[in-house]
Amino acid sequence: MGGWMMRIEEIPVEDRPRERLRACGVGVLSVRELVAILLGSGNRERGAIELAGDLVSSLQSVRDLAGVSVEKLSRVRGVGFAGACRVKAAVELGRRVVKSARGELKIVRSPADAAGLVMEDMKHLDREHFRVILLDSKNSVISVETVSIGTVNASLVHPREVLKPALEKSATCMILVHNHPTGNVSPSREDILLTRRFEKCGRILGIEVVDHIIIGDGTYTSMKEGGYV
Repeated sequence: MGGWMMRIEEIPVEDRPRERLRACGVGVLSVRELVAILLGSGNRERGAIELAGDLVSSLQSVRDLAGVSVEKLSRVRGVGFAGACRVKAAVELGRRVVKSARGELKIVRSPADAAGLVMEDMKHLDREHFRVILLDSKNSVISVETVSIGTVNASLVHPREVLKPALEKSATCMILVHNHPTGNVSPSREDILLTRRFEKCGRILGIEVVDHIIIGDGTYTSMKEGGYV
């Protein structure tokens, strides 16, 4: 670890995180340096860089920052509630910047469009979330609704929970979406049976299920493209 165990005031000025950011740009900073800047300062026993190293080491990867709770971050020695809140706020701000940069998609023309609508929000979720993308007759997006939150490997959802918002918002068709926290986007037998059940219920009410998208870690599967819909 070497220099990372030093307090910021013991590091040459030109090598301190803020000075490196100003001189070289934010892209050159390590995750520890970025977190150290967010923490701002350490305490009498440990410097900001050392605390940042402890926080990063408490996670399996930097991606875990998206899903880790404020409570868990607060338990890292020296970080505290305020520091944990600053880190979570920065992660959420980054997520919103990415979402804004993509722009609000108005029309879904392909499975990739549908997956792109929800990928940033769903790819790091630690439980299965079931959502529905509601569309009008021109495939314009009316809204994206979360209808169920399940467990690590199961999404407990009933047709009425899915069809209710579709009826309330006069959707003519919809795309089912749920995530697999394991990252494996292959449809399970339950996924296939559930999709066919929703298709039958939708037909009765005049609402077409045009696809079922399974979200993984930056990847997705379209059940329509796979021949299941």
